[in-house]
Amino acid sequence: MLDQKQHIKLPEGSIEKDTTTLNLGPTHPATHGVFQNILEIDGERIVSAVSTVGYIHRAFEKIAERRPYYQITPLTDRLNYCSAPINNMGWLLTVEKLLGIETPKRVDYLRVIIMELARIADHLICSSVMGVDTGALTGFVYVMTYRELIYEIYEEICGSRLTTNIGRIGGFERNFTPAAFAKIERFLNEYPAVLKEFETLLTRNRIFMERTQGVGAITAERALSYGFTGPNLRAAGVDYDVRVANPYSSYQDFDFSIPVGTTGDSYDRFQVRNAEMWESLSIIRQAMDKVKSLPADVFHADVPAYYLPEKQDVYTKMEALIYHFKIVMGEADMLPGEVYNAVEGANGELGFYLISDGGRSPYRLHFRRPCFIYYQAYAELVQGSMLSDAIVCMSSLNLIAGELDA
Repeated sequence: MLDQKQHIKLPEGSIEKDTTTLNLGPTHPATHGVFQNILEIDGERIVSAVSTVGYIHRAFEKIAERRPYYQITPLTDRLNYCSAPINNMGWLLTVEKLLGIETPKRVDYLRVIIMELARIADHLICSSVMGVDTGALTGFVYVMTYRELIYEIYEEICGSRLTTNIGRIGGFERNFTPAAFAKIERFLNEYPAVLKEFETLLTRNRIFMERTQGVGAITAERALSYGFTGPNLRAAGVDYDVRVANPYSSYQDFDFSIPVGTTGDSYDRFQVRNAEMWESLSIIRQAMDKVKSLPADVFHADVPAYYLPEKQDVYTKMEALIYHFKIVMGEADMLPGEVYNAVEGANGELGFYLISDGGRSPYRLHFRRPCFIYYQAYAELVQGSMLSDAIVCMSSLNLIAGELDA
């Protein structure tokens, strides 16, 4: 952090500049990623702010346009890495929409389980870090135990934890094991009590309330003008949720509510995310019950041109070997077309705009990253507030640098 009092030589009789320019970032523990905010402050009051991005730009969209479709999934992991499986599923659903693939119900429900676990993992990080940024570390350390349990579930299903590359075109690489279902059941049984205790620590905590209420508030009209989606929009009172507005993965089969706030401030954003965790727990429980009534051996659609055959078949059958070679070498051409597909990411509408010319790689691919959209409002939200409020506001928005610099 650079704190420099600016003394500028001005013509005689003019007033010397009496504000301070402060660079919040790009590398500082108070920022939630590698980005910068150039603040003009008067004492500790923010007079104006300018936000900058681009410090970790990785050109993912252009890289994706040179890769076979199935190799793009790992790139999506690096967008919002706190809830990578939602990114994975969003991309796979986009490709399936282009190809007209209809996945079995069991695949839909298993995907819902994974996406809602990812939503909880993301929200518990955001809510607990808000506690840390207001001086309360206990809640953060407490809930991290259950983020680790979610990562253990990922690991049991796909072998990875943070950047999961989970799922394939048409379904999953492998079926869920009994151990995976056992860990999901353990999470469903244990986490509700932990979440309740976490809420007790902060929701009515006087210090936390005074640090968050009225901080970074935005009206519904202003939020819509900026293109807000997800918890940050719902905290302002707009009940838009992609899972309800445009259901995917059979979300229409589930019964759940959309939590909304009223003031659009940091406290309401905290409250909305906590309420969404309760809804996600309910959705996972419903999905688990639905999965039990379906054939246990179904975990992908029948799309041999895009889904790797069983390894045993590759060793013994020429047709399977040919399909395996074509898919691995990226020789399976896609259908031409233009599609947009969106999912309800942990931070809002995560969209994929895909143009295919029928080749092995996308002709054009654009990621709609929710963080990049609402970060544009940050300078406005912190103008006139205290410097310490700027950190809380940033925390409540859940800014993930991976989504800023795709």
